[in-house]
Amino acid sequence: MVSTQKKTSTMTFRIDEDVLNKLRSESEHRETSLNTFVNHIFKRYVEWDMFEAKVGMIPIAKPIIVELFGTLSKDHIVDMANRIGKNVVRDTALFMQGDFNLDSFISWFEARMRASSIEINHNIKNNIHTFIIKHDLGENWSLYHTTVLGLIFREVLEKKVDFEYNSGMMSFKFTE
Repeated sequence: MVSTQKKTSTMTFRIDEDVLNKLRSESEHRETSLNTFVNHIFKRYVEWDMFEAKVGMIPIAKPIIVELFGTLSKDHIVDMANRIGKNVVRDTALFMQGDFNLDSFISWFEARMRASSIEINHNIKNNIHTFIIKHDLGENWSLYHTTVLGLIFREVLEKKVDFEYNSGMMSFKFTE
């Protein structure tokens, strides 16, 4: 049997005592070791946080997103996704991953959803990938993302993809 355990290194850091106490408290709250919790923080930093400002992303509170997307017509949402969404998403994923293919895009997309505090479930069965995304951001948010993802999968990754969505969730499937 081949071990899939990642190689680790031991490091020593000087950490402000107040920061350390907050980290300890949060790791206890999450019922995880401080070491595991700090590794999650570092991983999120190298996968997302260090790129966020460089690619022009800004954090916006969910109620603002709901209101903004809710005021737009469905035609405007689809037009925006077609005009700028596909290129922005592709370019952002390429910049952050250093490559653009199916695996790198999936990795980027999952990291983006996690960074946005959006619940995502990704299952693979018989080479069929199924994503279920719980967002509670409204039907127009779902429409925008299914349009952008559809363009990326069909035109860039050359994959047939099927979508379902409503105001609180969206799902999509494709064959590897």
